Amino acid sequence: MATEPSIHALLAGMAKYDASDLHLKVGICPYYRVAGKLRRIESVPPFESSRQIEQMVAELIPPTRREAYEQTGDLDFSYQAEDGDRYRVNVYRATGQMNAAFRRVKSEIPSFEQLNLPPVYGQLTARSYEGLVLVAGVTGSGKSTTLAAMIQHVNETRPVHIITIEDPIEFAFKPVKAIISQRELNVDVSDYHEALKYVVRQDPDVIFIGEMRDRYTMMAALQAAETGHLVFGSVHCPDAAQAFARILEFFPQEQHEFVRSSLASSLVAICAQRLLPTIDEKLLRVPACEVLLSNTTVKDKIRRGEHEALHEIIATSSEEGMCSFTDSLADLVRNELVYRDTAMEFAPNPDALAATLRGIQAAAGGLVTRR
Repeated sequence: MATEPSIHALLAGMAKYDASDLHLKVGICPYYRVAGKLRRIESVPPFESSRQIEQMVAELIPPTRREAYEQTGDLDFSYQAEDGDRYRVNVYRATGQMNAAFRRVKSEIPSFEQLNLPPVYGQLTARSYEGLVLVAGVTGSGKSTTLAAMIQHVNETRPVHIITIEDPIEFAFKPVKAIISQRELNVDVSDYHEALKYVVRQDPDVIFIGEMRDRYTMMAALQAAETGHLVFGSVHCPDAAQAFARILEFFPQEQHEFVRSSLASSLVAICAQRLLPTIDEKLLRVPACEVLLSNTTVKDKIRRGEHEALHEIIATSSEEGMCSFTDSLADLVRNELVYRDTAMEFAPNPDALAATLRGIQAAAGGLVTRR
């Protein structure tokens, strides 16, 4: 018979099933997201009222933040369980009822190798001492985990001061060679504007901004990058070329030339990614990656606003460490990490991928094609 579990039991179940997310909503059973797909928890009855969810989540909400939810109907906060796993939590009001979404953040920060990211990621964080590094992708594409791996690599290899500004804090870093100051919005500082106003006075070498979400955040990142700091951040868009369009949307038209010039001067790299279901059941999902590295040609295209030309530059610059989605998907198929039809489904240019795979197939004598 179905029984109502505690919130702690539901969170523990996320680890058991390797779920990335948990959803609580009135009128339905709880749902886990496993390998990118929602799975209903059949053993738990549907929530009959908002009060059930409110009572379940109440013990996790920081007492000082409850009023903010009552006023706005939306609240972000983080929660750390006894096993060390952290959760990014959003409670939100819909049709007058409380709903909740939990994102699980594993206590262990994975390496580039564990994430199946190409070697250029390690090279990028090892060689870069100033400038702007962006990780791009849509919701659920693993941006936060990739950025955590980047920050951890710096932490393990350099005696620097790292300051993070997050909403909320997800991965908890422990100092190795670096010293780390993690600041959480609405806990340590009121907002990004306030945090970024003073960040360069706190003697950082590396700055991590959780999300480039508006004009002020982006401008502060550019200014910090131009004054000798290494700045990491995420931007919500599907690929490197569209990252520029997304950034320019933050600014009025009359400032676009100035912003493009600043980006051309400070950009180190844009690493875009999307997660695919994999053949290997132990991995669940693997990333396909697009990596744009700044060089003279890239800087010129950025200044001119010729962002679409960047796709061709990426595709023809693999010897410099750049990587296109087409080549990344082809490598995943060749290494038997994803099926061919899965790769075709996620390909931004299926014809280009088909041509690349034909070349690989001719050389290797066959590919795994069926799910």
